[in-house]
Amino acid sequence: MRIGELSKRTGTPPRLLRYYEEQGLITPERCTNGYRSYDERLVDRVQQIRGLLDAGLPTRIIKQILPCLDKPSTIHFPDPTPEMLATLACELDRMTRRIDCLARNRDAIAAYLATVRGDIPPATEQA
Repeated sequence: MRIGELSKRTGTPPRLLRYYEEQGLITPERCTNGYRSYDERLVDRVQQIRGLLDAGLPTRIIKQILPCLDKPSTIHFPDPTPEMLATLACELDRMTRRIDCLARNRDAIAAYLATVRGDIPPATEQA
């Protein structure tokens, strides 16, 4: 697929896709006419990269951990730096806190919607 289609399917501007390529996060093939050709699997890869960036990971760390996300049981880092391990541990903690906050917010919104709509929770129906 061409860059425009990948952009449309992932919601990622073409300029950002080129940046990912410059950073070594994605590797499109080149056609004989010089155009980039993106494999179908890069749709998921770009979405994964965007999620990791949204979580606050820098591209240099993302580049190192992407192979592990493909095959976590078989790929490892031969020489992980203390900085990388510390960064990943901090990011894991931050993501966990964010997930907890999102879950609380989801539950609060669900309760609000149920109240506003007049939904009766199943436990209340039996009483």
